[in-house]
Amino acid sequence: MRVWEYIEKKIANSEKMHMTLLDPDKQSPAEAGEIAGKCEELGSDAIMIGGSTGVTRENMDATARAIKAELEKIPLIIFPTKPDALTPHADAIYFMSMLNSQDLNFVIGYQVLGAMVVKKLGIEPIPMGYIIIEPGMKVAEVGSAKVIPRHDIRSAVAHALAAEYLGMNLVYLEAGSGAHQHVPPEMVSEVRKNIGIGLIAGGGIRTPESASQLARAGADIIVTGTVVEEASDIENTLGKIIAAVKHR
Repeated sequence: MRVWEYIEKKIANSEKMHMTLLDPDKQSPAEAGEIAGKCEELGSDAIMIGGSTGVTRENMDATARAIKAELEKIPLIIFPTKPDALTPHADAIYFMSMLNSQDLNFVIGYQVLGAMVVKKLGIEPIPMGYIIIEPGMKVAEVGSAKVIPRHDIRSAVAHALAAEYLGMNLVYLEAGSGAHQHVPPEMVSEVRKNIGIGLIAGGGIRTPESASQLARAGADIIVTGTVVEEASDIENTLGKIIAAVKHR
């Protein structure tokens, strides 16, 4: 089964999903592989690999290999920044456009540069509209995003609708890695009411309560990354978050 079919089937069945984001620049490949294996055991539905800075072809390759060696059933999905740091050792790539970037490279330029690379590597592309919400953190800085204020729900809905009308499969509302606040549930709820494609929320989600709140507001997929990097007890910390996402 292709990765998008796997995701689409779960969304169609109203199954809430959790995905773990691992940054190749934050731990060794061996450590990333070990973490990924634990995340799968705990019920994470996919591993995402990528980061805003410090990502190279070399550490992507090594980390992807290590992760794939530990995974049994769930897919590994590239969460890209630029086309010079892709790896063939993943199952799919979020082929995404940062819709509120003021730098056209992040809207379409890097996508044009990377398209032939993705085709050559044989990685499954999954079209995604990527929208940066306040505070935005490092990804907003790197991507020159015109960050959508937390109170501007109308703008978030408009950007999400544009993604759907452009034919994208998913919309990702991103508060930024390490954000002190996640995307507002009210924003997630209004976006969910207005679009008919998959909805992801990520950034600043550190507790089971936050994860559950966003899932109940309408996010189909909850992404956590920093909480995994910082957790001294992944089984307990992430296990509770995943259970909350899936309402177990």
